[in-house]
Amino acid sequence: MKKFKRHLITSALPYANGPIHIGHLAGVYIPSDIYTRYLRLKGEDVISICGSDEHGVPITLKARQEGVSPQVIVDRYHELNKTSFERFGIAFDIYSRTTSKVHYDTASGFFKTLYDKGVFIEKTSEQFYDEEAGQFLADRYITGTCPHCGYEKAYGDQCERCGTSLSPTELINPRSTISGSQPVLRKTKHWYLPLDRYEPFLRKWILEDHKEWKTNVYGQCKSWLDQGLQPRAVSRDLDWGVPVPVEGAAGKVLYVWFDAPIGYISATRELTDDWEKYWKDPDTRLIHFIGKDNIVFHCIIFPTMLKTEGSYILPDNVPANEFLNLEGDKISTSRNWAVWLHEYLEDFPGKEDVLRYVLTANMPETKDNDFTWKDFQARNNNELVAILGNFVNRTVVLTNKYFEGAVPPLGDLSEEDRQVLEQMPVIRKRTEHSLDHFRFREALKEAMTLARIGNKYLADTEPWNLIRTDKEKVGSILNICLQITANLSLLMEPFLPFSMEKLRKFIRFEKADWNLIGTPDLLPAGHKIDKPTHLFEKITDDEIEKQINKLKSTKTENEKKEDKNLGPRKKQIGYDDFSKLDMRLATIVAAEKVPKTKKLLKLTLDTGLDRRTVVSGIAEFFTPEEIVGKQIAVLINLEPRKIKGITSQGMILMAEDPSGKLHFIIPEEKADNGSEIR
Repeated sequence: MKKFKRHLITSALPYANGPIHIGHLAGVYIPSDIYTRYLRLKGEDVISICGSDEHGVPITLKARQEGVSPQVIVDRYHELNKTSFERFGIAFDIYSRTTSKVHYDTASGFFKTLYDKGVFIEKTSEQFYDEEAGQFLADRYITGTCPHCGYEKAYGDQCERCGTSLSPTELINPRSTISGSQPVLRKTKHWYLPLDRYEPFLRKWILEDHKEWKTNVYGQCKSWLDQGLQPRAVSRDLDWGVPVPVEGAAGKVLYVWFDAPIGYISATRELTDDWEKYWKDPDTRLIHFIGKDNIVFHCIIFPTMLKTEGSYILPDNVPANEFLNLEGDKISTSRNWAVWLHEYLEDFPGKEDVLRYVLTANMPETKDNDFTWKDFQARNNNELVAILGNFVNRTVVLTNKYFEGAVPPLGDLSEEDRQVLEQMPVIRKRTEHSLDHFRFREALKEAMTLARIGNKYLADTEPWNLIRTDKEKVGSILNICLQITANLSLLMEPFLPFSMEKLRKFIRFEKADWNLIGTPDLLPAGHKIDKPTHLFEKITDDEIEKQINKLKSTKTENEKKEDKNLGPRKKQIGYDDFSKLDMRLATIVAAEKVPKTKKLLKLTLDTGLDRRTVVSGIAEFFTPEEIVGKQIAVLINLEPRKIKGITSQGMILMAEDPSGKLHFIIPEEKADNGSEIR
């Protein structure tokens, strides 16, 4: 492997439309942090880059749901996630955001460079348009029935029930999430990155030059290439994002997949004036940590962008993980089926490393894996407490008890002593090998082996019994155990940074250098250590039951929402718009079917102000005879329009339930016709 002067680590930019959950942590941020900490301990020149992706359609959807601007949403979640990462010990050098001026300038400049070089192709295509809202619809703004499983709330890009990728035109009965109306296809112009032209370069770069990549990453890339690449749009018709910086692009922004990875570059520019050496010097190793849903963007699209720009290095590795499930079900932010990081930090204060440990031990490196609260409890109690914590506690307690907290001298070594000491450099080498190859589960298991060896050594030598007859030998035993403890404080540092910092304070060992691991005399004879407190505490059944009940409550709420099947919230309006509506109580004085129609009734209404005709599509639910005499709500200042040759002067206000049935809005007590509805 080539020896690099420096390392640039990037972690996928999370959407700033919600909190961080354990799937994000296990898939991207814990492996990224472990590897970064490992390199720092080795004394390497390394920077770790991340930030909020603030221009995705999920953000604008969230903003519409809450009736606020996208800026309000991204400000809220950027701060929440930044703080959560810091509290959890994810050691980014910078956590930036894609709404910064530096990013806008960087992304615009990158696009303009490719545009001026003639890289893009310009195409006009048909895209769904919401005539009521007056705008083109991104895929996530369209819902309908999935053609594969029949799920009625599938999005235009994917069905969340069966997981199938979709295009909006495949949906049965598509609807706009903005207005609820059926969208129409309209022509629109966009710029495309012609990936097909760069297929030969990608085939050689990935399939020949990077056979060492993880099998799941390499396999997905090969599948994309074997299917044949197609041009990919780099612009979108949206009002939220980085504006396309060329003439004739009004109302168009950079597509988020083009915009977001440039965020790595803009964040590095924010961090250091020497940013170019991390992005343009071949002696820099660029590594992207991502989840499997981002493989195509980081292995095919972003490298093509960098290659066509011409001055940037390409990623050396993209160690993507698969997905983490929760209690046997797919994690879903829309269904609130997740363990949220900020909530975990509140519910389990001081136990950041427990979650780091469990998610690493169960990391979905090459296939999807499952998180359960029972496993979380078992790994904490049976491994962190009973193995690592127990060994450290016994070693430090016995040293304080028998030698007044001073490291005893090392006497003559037995064969058993030598074998234990010889294991330390071996375990370091095996752990290094696993970390170097991004096998973090394996690396953690190797590192924990040293704690297991220490526990077995204490149990076999029984210094608490031997102290009565051979204090000198007990001194040698505890010296060896203290050396194991000091080595553990370094070996486990990338995985459990808070606990290992605490441990080094116990033994007054301030050095943090990976290269010292395997050294048998890190703590010299006579070195004073402190009295310990427990590194880890048992997690009770009650604590776990509380979390399980929280998930059960979430599942119940989801089932209720599924039953309701309510329509989408419409676009927010101002009070002035609402005040223009003139809604009154009126009585139906006559009703008859409109000839040659199935749905229409011609109604004569007494509005208290006049008598007028309204045509209403309610004949499937009501007969003329049963509604005459009913007092109802009506919008009377709607512009008249002809329906089947009849001039309709208003609109009946109805409620539609999830089954599609209509219900009159009727006052509890009869009031005067013409009474205003406010």
